[in-house]
Amino acid sequence: MTDVATLADTLPQDGVLRPNPVAAGATVALIPSPCVQNHAANLLELPNGDMACVWFGGTQEGIPDISIWFSRLRRGAGAWSPAVKLSDDPTRSEQNPVLFLAPDGRLWLLWTAQINGRQDTAIVRHRISTDGGESWGPIETLIGTPGTFIRQPVIVAGDGTWLLPVFLCRTEPGIAWVGDDDVSAVEISRDQGRSWSRTEVPSSLGAVHMNIVPLGGAEMVALYRSRWADHVRCSRSRDGGLSWSAPEDTALPNNNSSIQAIRLADGRLAMVHNWASRLDARERRLSLYDEIEDAEAGKARETAPGDDRPTAFWGAPRAPMTLSVSDDGGRTWRRALDIEDGDGFCLSNNSREDKNRELSYPSIRQSADGRIHVAYTWFRKAIKHVSFAPDIL
Repeated sequence: MTDVATLADTLPQDGVLRPNPVAAGATVALIPSPCVQNHAANLLELPNGDMACVWFGGTQEGIPDISIWFSRLRRGAGAWSPAVKLSDDPTRSEQNPVLFLAPDGRLWLLWTAQINGRQDTAIVRHRISTDGGESWGPIETLIGTPGTFIRQPVIVAGDGTWLLPVFLCRTEPGIAWVGDDDVSAVEISRDQGRSWSRTEVPSSLGAVHMNIVPLGGAEMVALYRSRWADHVRCSRSRDGGLSWSAPEDTALPNNNSSIQAIRLADGRLAMVHNWASRLDARERRLSLYDEIEDAEAGKARETAPGDDRPTAFWGAPRAPMTLSVSDDGGRTWRRALDIEDGDGFCLSNNSREDKNRELSYPSIRQSADGRIHVAYTWFRKAIKHVSFAPDIL
C-alpha cells in the first residue's frame, strides 16, 4: 500500500483543480454546490472528453428538499462548472443519481425518489439529454414499483441487452425500513429502456448496490455492499448478466457503505471503498434515517426478524477512502492506495452542524487519456474529486 498524506480540510469548494499530495501530477477539487449536504456522486466521461458528475444535495438525506445536481469538468478546463439542479420534487427525497450513455448517444439520468426516510417507497425516475447534458427532456417514471433503489451504472451486454442493477428495499407493514430485508435484482431491457423485466439475484439478502463489471464475452462479475457491515460480496454471471450466482464474501471489509469498481484499460479491476467494517465501530445507530421525524414511517423493530437472520448494521466508520486492485477478475484484491483518511464518523447525517465526517460513496472512472478519476462524499458537505495517473497503482 502506498503511504499518502491526508488531504487538507481547508480546500475551497470552488471546483478548481489543485495539486494533490496523493501522487505527482495528481489533482484534487471540491465540486461547487449551493447545498448544505452533498452525497452519492456518480461520474461519467462524455464523448467530447468532458467529465460529468451527478449527486444529490439539499438539507439532509431523507428531507424532501433533496434534489439531483449536475456539474461538468470540461475537457482541458481547470475547474468544475457551477452545479445545476436537475430534479425538484417538493414531496420526495430524490437520491442516488446515475448517468448512462446509451449506444445511440443519448445521455440518461436515473435516480430514486422516496417519501422521507422510507426507502421502501422509492421509485426510479429518469430524464434524457440529446446534447451531452447541456439540456434535458421531461422527468418520467422509469420503474414505479415501490422499494426499487439504484446506485450503480447501467451495463450494456454484448448482445445489446441493457442491465440495470437494483436493490429492493422491503419491510413489513407498520415496521420502519432499516435495511434488514433488502435483496438485489437486475432490471433487463431488450428495447433500449422502453420496457423492463426483473430477475432477482439468488440468496442475496443483505447484498445491495450491485455493481456489474463485464470481464469479456458473456462473463461478468458483480460486487456488493453488505448490510451486515462485514465484507464486500461477489457473484458471477456467465450468460451476459441474465442469471447470477449467489453472492459470497470476499476478503475485503465493508461497513454497510457504497463501493464502486471498474475494469481498467489494462484488464485489472479497480475498486474504491472504505477499508472498514463493523469490527471498527465504537457505536451503532438504529438506522440511516433515525434523525428524521416521520409519523407514518412505522415503528422501529424491537426484535430481530429471526434468530437465524442478521440485522443491518449502521454506524461503522466511513473511512479511509481506499482503492484496491484485482489482477484475477475480482477473486483476490490488493490494497493499493488510501486516497484520504480520517475517523469516518457517521453516527449523524447532520451537515449543517458539521456532525458528519464520512469519506464515502465513491465513484470511479478511467478517462480516455488513461487517468483515473474518483469522486466521493466529503463530510456530507461536498463532493471531492481526485484524479491521477494509473501508474500509481
